Amino acid sequence: MVDIDSDALPQGDDKRVAVQSMFDAIAPRYDLVNRVMTFRMDVGWRKRTVRDLRLGPGSSVLDLACGTGDFCRELERAHLRPIGMDLSFGMLANARTGAPLAQADALALPVSNARVDGVTCGFALRNFVALEPFLAELARVVRPGGRIAFLEVAEPPNRVLRAGHGFYFGKVVPWIGGLLSDPAAYRYLPKSVAYLPEPDDLLRMVADAGFVGVDRALLSTGISQLITATRARPEW
Repeated sequence: MVDIDSDALPQGDDKRVAVQSMFDAIAPRYDLVNRVMTFRMDVGWRKRTVRDLRLGPGSSVLDLACGTGDFCRELERAHLRPIGMDLSFGMLANARTGAPLAQADALALPVSNARVDGVTCGFALRNFVALEPFLAELARVVRPGGRIAFLEVAEPPNRVLRAGHGFYFGKVVPWIGGLLSDPAAYRYLPKSVAYLPEPDDLLRMVADAGFVGVDRALLSTGISQLITATRARPEW
């Protein structure tokens, strides 16, 4: 059993096992903790993400690391056709959506080439074993001209806000998570931010994978970020 509560963050296969078991454990109260610790701001962030996909009604969208289906429900409200995938069976078992769901590793998607119109992913980039193969999979399954949109945590650019957010995310969030769910998991989640590349490096990685129009928007004074891009069309 991999210890997610140790000082050293897990890597490689150990990380995959740790993340899967952690989300299995926190699945039953995951939505409650999210609403409490974000003061329901996560609801607005998902609405913004779906809007910025800029896909027409009926478009097919993979929601990766779909959790309990929050993004799937928002996509359905926008008249899109979501398919949720998550490594954690516990999350899927607690899902509250009518969208099709599948247990799958985002680094090896059971989807044929250029099959979907878009991809969403909420607060999961730091939980994947590696970002390059993840982005390569997106470039494979998203059709040319299709769209991707990632929500992820961020640090406010303002020094005072950054200090306050650091205290809240590093101290208050683990306390809330420990009170309502699994203490070890919510001590791990703030530490997992260390897995994220610097913003410029992340945008470059998305572009290098075959996406254009890569954009990063800071939300709610910069405590979260929205990254969007379009799958490049082939050059003939």
